[in-house]
Amino acid sequence: MDSSKSPNITESLVQQLIAQQFPAWSDKSIRLVECSGWDNRTFHLGDDMLVRLPSAAGYAAQVEKEQQWLPYFENKLPLNIPAPLAMGQASGLYPWPWSVYRWLPGSSINTLPREQIDLNKIALTLADFLNAFQRIDPSSGPQAGAHNYYRGAHPSVYGDEAIESINQLLQGGEQKAALEIWGAAMDSSWQGKGVWVHGDISSGNLLVDNGKLSAVIDFGCLGVGDPACDLMIAWTLFDAPVRETFKTHLDLDNDTWRRGKAWALWKCLQDSGPESRNRSFILTQLLGG
Repeated sequence: MDSSKSPNITESLVQQLIAQQFPAWSDKSIRLVECSGWDNRTFHLGDDMLVRLPSAAGYAAQVEKEQQWLPYFENKLPLNIPAPLAMGQASGLYPWPWSVYRWLPGSSINTLPREQIDLNKIALTLADFLNAFQRIDPSSGPQAGAHNYYRGAHPSVYGDEAIESINQLLQGGEQKAALEIWGAAMDSSWQGKGVWVHGDISSGNLLVDNGKLSAVIDFGCLGVGDPACDLMIAWTLFDAPVRETFKTHLDLDNDTWRRGKAWALWKCLQDSGPESRNRSFILTQLLGG
């Protein structure tokens, strides 16, 4: 199969891949997961496993990285994270590596009505998770780079994109406020050792079970560097009071928050991805505080 082309990822394809590479699981049912994901397509494999396949070539390198590093974090974090069970290989059926994981119970926050979620409790639990994550020894971890879309680098890496989007999509007072947010972030940088960054802390990657934040998933943007990128959710999901709760319980300085705000601004002004569909709410949070 031509690895430059994105395949049509269906239940039938997954069934063939499992039968070919993991025949012991070939009798298990396969069905697409609701809200299957942006970078990957996800399928139930029986009742207690899932299959995850990159949706395009740019996401394929994330598979081996997750397989390597997720076991390293086992028992070091206060929330569940994905547990790899096997890695599928590229073949004539599908051009990239893929993964089988243990199924984690819960629903992504973005699938739940807002009134059913206690975001204040979510913020507290997520802050505890990030504090613990950033304390894990990162000395041999992958530095921020193209492999994780520069999560952990300074937001200036997307400076040209950000300024162009601000000028094209915003006007008047909004444009002025956005440029001030970006400028404030450019005047600071991470001064400490690099720490672990998840890289995509978003509502779709947070699972809630029985009303509580239970798991963080999708570590494809994992890397080591400046943790500012992991603050985007403070504006993409939280309102001002919850954001203050989140900030109070994180061990990060104000400059890091300024860079996090710039990351959130850049992200919501992109043409694709879930943040672009929630642009009005995010801009209200960003430009209003």
